[in-house]
Amino acid sequence: MATVPRRRPGLAVAAAAPLFMLLAVASLSWSPAAAAGSPELVELTLLAGAHKKGAVCLDGSPPAYHLQRGFGSGSRNWLVNIEGGAWCNTTETCSQRKMTDLGSSKFMKAIEFNGILSNKRSQNPDFYNWNRVDIRYCDGASFAGDGEVDDQDGTKLFFRGLRIWEAIVDELMEKGMDNARQALLAGCSSGGLATLLHCDNFHARFPPEVPVKCLSDAGFFLDAKDLSGERFMRSLINGVVQLQNVKKVLPKNCLAKKDRTKCFFAAELVKSIITPTFILNSGYDSGQIVFVLVPDESYQGQSWSSCKADIRNCSSSQLDVLHGYRKKFISELKVAEAKMDWGLFIDSCFTHCQTPFKISWHSQNSPRLGNKTIAEAVGDWYFGRSQEVKLVDCEYPCNPTCSSQLPT
Repeated sequence: MATVPRRRPGLAVAAAAPLFMLLAVASLSWSPAAAAGSPELVELTLLAGAHKKGAVCLDGSPPAYHLQRGFGSGSRNWLVNIEGGAWCNTTETCSQRKMTDLGSSKFMKAIEFNGILSNKRSQNPDFYNWNRVDIRYCDGASFAGDGEVDDQDGTKLFFRGLRIWEAIVDELMEKGMDNARQALLAGCSSGGLATLLHCDNFHARFPPEVPVKCLSDAGFFLDAKDLSGERFMRSLINGVVQLQNVKKVLPKNCLAKKDRTKCFFAAELVKSIITPTFILNSGYDSGQIVFVLVPDESYQGQSWSSCKADIRNCSSSQLDVLHGYRKKFISELKVAEAKMDWGLFIDSCFTHCQTPFKISWHSQNSPRLGNKTIAEAVGDWYFGRSQEVKLVDCEYPCNPTCSSQLPT
């Protein structure tokens, strides 16, 4: 199957039509081969019987995933990754989204597996020979919605993320995951949030004796005020929750006390998760800084443009603002940090999403905490090679392993 270059991983926030079109360029996906001689492509698999199950993308096309079979000692182990790519919170932005691979499988193509999905031991030392799956993201609500509305063109917009999640996991079970000896659910950005939303459900699919854990990368979005004092992220998520009828997947103990929007944030989700979970994030997450803390609407002129593009360009007063955001982030992680069997890797690099890339996941230029790459820290946590893996970096710019080559 032929393929074309796709967007690099990152955060795309669809809050209004112009912003959606601008940020779609930066939404999350795995980088495919763009030229001859590139690594092996992993073909697209469309979900069987999607329409009968009501499990369809925004445009009504069947959802899809990529599966690369494990081998050797990993042939009965499974790593399932949930793709990210922001959200859509209005009929207009969801309608635009359905004309891309973030809303329709008609635009999806074969991709290559890198980082945590690589089949090369040198790049992915603990999971390279596992069965590795990438679930494509085409619902716009972190696989959590269940509804539909009339689109502006007279067709339907289908919000079936929860059905997609359930149907694809069912199909993977039929393809051998029901016999797994070990399993890991992972995801980045809005896929990292989806990992938290579905972590316990994924765990419950396996017998009690099977080790099942979760890894959320760059999915710990804060409900924080932006520079202007507005809560941009809360407004965005409220639109997603209301439009896409997000409720069933949210923790009941949270809903008993708080509204659905608040219960969609990671800080509330982690309180209810019982499955061992690893939180991977930057304290200076470039995606959150650019689109949550300092959205374009929150300041005048070009005062923050250079800083948002590269943290090395930030003034001392701007760095103070970023340090304050990191402080709030670390505070909200206390619940996760207190859980005995959970893991943390919170670096101070200016980046967003670190599992999809060789350079950040496991390479000579990878961020390190405690002299461990992210891959090594996750492996130590998953397999119990260290008694505790809870690594929290100091303030920027203290960590010399934060390479300027890391993707933002």
